Amino acid sequence: MPLPLRARDAGVTLLVLLVVAVWTLVAAHYSDEPASRTALGWVLILIGCGALYFRRRQPVAVAVVTLLASVVYYPLSEQDGPLLIAFALALYTTAAEGRFAAAVALAAVTLLAVGLGEIRQQPGHRQIDDTSLAMLAGWLISLVAVGRAQRNRVAYLREVEQRALAAEREQEARARQSATEERLRIARELHDILGHSVSLINVQSGAALHRLGKNPAPEQGLATAREALQAVRDTSKEALRELRATLGVLRRADEEAPTAPASGLALLPELVERAASTGLDVRIRAEGTPVALPPPVDLAAYRIVQESLTNVTRHAGARAALVALDWGADGLRLRIEDDGAGAPEDRPAPGSGIRGMAERARAFGGELTARNIPGGFRVDARLPFTFPADKGETA
Repeated sequence: MPLPLRARDAGVTLLVLLVVAVWTLVAAHYSDEPASRTALGWVLILIGCGALYFRRRQPVAVAVVTLLASVVYYPLSEQDGPLLIAFALALYTTAAEGRFAAAVALAAVTLLAVGLGEIRQQPGHRQIDDTSLAMLAGWLISLVAVGRAQRNRVAYLREVEQRALAAEREQEARARQSATEERLRIARELHDILGHSVSLINVQSGAALHRLGKNPAPEQGLATAREALQAVRDTSKEALRELRATLGVLRRADEEAPTAPASGLALLPELVERAASTGLDVRIRAEGTPVALPPPVDLAAYRIVQESLTNVTRHAGARAALVALDWGADGLRLRIEDDGAGAPEDRPAPGSGIRGMAERARAFGGELTARNIPGGFRVDARLPFTFPADKGETA
């Protein structure tokens, strides 16, 4: 676990102070100066090194303090301790904290002050020769450059981290969206399959019970019961087949895939026959030349017809219905009409079945409307033959 920032600053400050103090104590054995100067030198060392603790919060001020402490210390002390280390670290931190202009200015002022000081010295009394002055210039430039490079590196790493976090959040959002879309797709499939089949079973059973309630002859009653049970059996069998196909997306990898054909307009006659078993007169009318639809579009067309007939048998009280297929040049138009009572005019919003049909149509770039017509109700849908590739799995 990394240390807190202030603890690290305190550690660096103590380390620099230790190095400067030990070096100064060693140098004191080879120099002789008044005690007052020695005491003042140690005060400047404490000020210059102690200021480093604040170098991240006030980088420019600390660099100025360490520079002034060095400017006073070196002409005053005979021991020549390495107090300049404190200024070097402060100058580096100034550039690393983004104060590049201030760092350049401090480096230039330092070099200029040292150069002017040496120029004013008498011949033979210079402390720094030209080579050392050039090395000092390179040293200062290097400190500022390395600090700037560290600043850029930290900024780059922070940007990379932010991009990684943004990509992770985007991936999580896409995963949640995909999971939501998949749940809605499965829920829509289950609604269409179970809603249609259970509605037919309910109507068929109710009709049989109604006829049996009239106390027919035993032979007639047995025939009625047999007819109702056969219809219930066929409907439930078809419901189980479609349910297996839908739940196949959730099967484990070691399970066998369903072998039954997927639902589509090819099964439309069977769908109409099951609806007719409830007493509804259903007719199919096709215009144009049929074409092979992509499986997702084929399934969507089948589900729209299925849900429409389910609504007719459950709510419309109709006697007849028409399923019209108009094969155009670029799409299929579906129209399901009935002669029932229609939808209540005061209904605030369409039911979940109609919303599900509209979602299926929109998923493939089509559209669907459902409205009352004179003498009944009509569902009108248009499905194009082509659709966006990323919509192929959302039907």
